[in-house]
Amino acid sequence: MAKIKLSMPNLGNARSRLEKNTPTYHYVINKEYNDLGKDKTYFIYTYGCQGNEADSEVIAGILEDIGYTRASEGTEADLVILNTCAIRENAENRIWGVLGNLKGVKAKRKDMLIAICGCMPQEENATNKLLSSYPFVDIIFGTHNIYDLPKLLYEAREKEAKVIEVISTEGGIYEGAPKHRENKYKAWVNIMFGCDEFCTYCIVPYTRGKERSRAKDDIINEVKDLVAKGYKEVTLLGQNVNAYGKDLGTDYTFGDLLYDLDKTGIARIRFTTSHPKDLDLKTIYAMRDCASVMPQLHLPVQSGDDYILKKMNRKYTHQEYLDKVNILKKEIPGISLTTDIIVGFPNETEEEFVNTLKLVDEVKFEGAFTFIYSRREGTPAAKMEDSITEEEKHARLDRLNVLVDKYYLEGNKRFEGKVVKVLVDGISKNNKDNLCGYSEHLKLVHFPSKDLSLIGKIVNVKIIEGKTWFALGELVNE
Repeated sequence: MAKIKLSMPNLGNARSRLEKNTPTYHYVINKEYNDLGKDKTYFIYTYGCQGNEADSEVIAGILEDIGYTRASEGTEADLVILNTCAIRENAENRIWGVLGNLKGVKAKRKDMLIAICGCMPQEENATNKLLSSYPFVDIIFGTHNIYDLPKLLYEAREKEAKVIEVISTEGGIYEGAPKHRENKYKAWVNIMFGCDEFCTYCIVPYTRGKERSRAKDDIINEVKDLVAKGYKEVTLLGQNVNAYGKDLGTDYTFGDLLYDLDKTGIARIRFTTSHPKDLDLKTIYAMRDCASVMPQLHLPVQSGDDYILKKMNRKYTHQEYLDKVNILKKEIPGISLTTDIIVGFPNETEEEFVNTLKLVDEVKFEGAFTFIYSRREGTPAAKMEDSITEEEKHARLDRLNVLVDKYYLEGNKRFEGKVVKVLVDGISKNNKDNLCGYSEHLKLVHFPSKDLSLIGKIVNVKIIEGKTWFALGELVNE
């Protein structure tokens, strides 16, 4: 197979933030590619954050627009795409394992195409490893190249070429691309892309480009269209949604967007991810005032120690974070707060770790994603000395999880005896006689019912018992 080396990732270019203006493009399919997928199937493996899930919906939409249909399994598809995550080493290791399994399938099915996209290809080391150790991969493309997928497929299939297109750019915005939404009543809505925070442990600013906001009218019109189609809930996405609008040169901010979206008629609005330093009063007041904005917030803190926070380049202190939490609790009584926490950051001391435990006790998070620090090549933290043993890191993670689980349980138990509104997702995985869904406070609720017509509806459920990871309830007849 010939090799067309279109472009390779460059970490230096990925760091740049030189362009003041962000270009906006409108997706148009080249007629040459209209029937490229006729009589062919595809399958997408998606890893990582909600942003990757939203990207996979766009990829699926583009593929179906050129004639592909979805296969039931990856091993049966004519085209297999792995949409990857690079935020932690474990995420990358999963990809290498899946590729190992696909190698044997590819050997038997020579006409199968395998493509890798997402954040991993944006890393120089990852792309070099793909080229040297996984030569059977046909297409490698990055986060900025999704909309070129038909062209890349044409090169790989019609010209029998190995295609590499990973550009390291500050990024643009594409409007009008087709989407195959996985859910018929809950939708991801990107409001911005990229990140300018440059936390010292994080590779995302290099893989996703600069912070760039979509035009408010495009977002509002997308949500209005979803309402017209019967959607009940949208989750607004961005690496840092609280920074929305700061790049547009106007006074219109994320809080303003929430007020406007509340008028669209959508029943529920959630958003992720929020950076504490950019959480302002207007956003908090919008959460308080807008009936559609749910009383739940994921607010990553990462550490409770001021020195570690400074080394992480988080731009706030333990007390500043706590002050915002106290405002949230005052303005939105009963709000459910969750977070992200990293343990074992290079040279973290026992005293510094205890300050994180102290913050968890003060805030009483009702859930947390907790991780051991993962070294990411190309980030400043990767060069820091680290004297902490793996044994100590795992011990600290265990101690943290015990405390987090305590408040997770308390957060569910506080609703015992109360009636909550649940947007029904479907049949419970562990009990086919139960349905399940999420409450306004993002509590997973299971309740006895075989009425499948309730799926996609918001129903009243009385909570009978709060468990650590979920709550049990009973349907309240209206």
